[in-house]
Amino acid sequence: MPPSQKRARRYDPVKTRAAVLAQFTHVREAVRTLTPEQLAQPTRLGDWTVRELAVHLTMALSGLTRHLELPEPAAAKAGLTLVQWPLATADRAAGIADDTRTLAVDRPDLEALYEEVAGRFEDLVPGAGDERLVATRVGVMRLADLLVTRTVELVVHTDDLNEAAGLDIPYDRQALAACTRLLADALAEKAPGGSVEVRVPPFAVVQCVPGPKHTRGTPPNVVETDPLTWIRLATGRTEWARALDEAKVGASGERADLAALLPLMG
Repeated sequence: MPPSQKRARRYDPVKTRAAVLAQFTHVREAVRTLTPEQLAQPTRLGDWTVRELAVHLTMALSGLTRHLELPEPAAAKAGLTLVQWPLATADRAAGIADDTRTLAVDRPDLEALYEEVAGRFEDLVPGAGDERLVATRVGVMRLADLLVTRTVELVVHTDDLNEAAGLDIPYDRQALAACTRLLADALAEKAPGGSVEVRVPPFAVVQCVPGPKHTRGTPPNVVETDPLTWIRLATGRTEWARALDEAKVGASGERADLAALLPLMG
């Protein structure tokens, strides 16, 4: 199905960069408190332990800075748009898991790792232009767009860490908003149309799914949920039927069933 032709949402690069650092700092402060017993606990991410998850969270920043240290790609423009990124990530899981395990073995000192990663980010990113092209695992992207994807990585895995270790790591509001909006826009990209309105207050409203387009009044097909439930649905942390059963999603209208479209990210 062809992608939607809607105008791309704009994000403030300065605010996004600050949000990425703020969320990383929240995680870093929490990881510092984890005991050896907590670090050894399992997570909902296959066979990863909490320690491996904590290591993986540093890769949200270190992957970006590593690419920035390489020559800028020769491409004339980005080959992957921001809204396409969530839909292009499914094939990366095996390679990322291998890299995470290797890093966990190589870097036993988590505090030193977090300090190094934060320092490199603060040294390299502010001086790079927003339009600077970066070669990622899934394609060439603008740096400003790649920064938005880092909010997804950090917010999603903060939720994973909270669930696994019984923590209450806060979510930076700007990071949570960017993550929610990008995943909502990715749904509209995957299923372009105007027959269903998806509401994730207070951050996002999108129309999607082919069919009769809503123009005024109350939409006939509405899905509404909170940001964290939406993020869990979009990334496969919870299932559509379960969210409905637990009354975490409201869905009205014969087309308001998103089960076949989720998750967006593998």
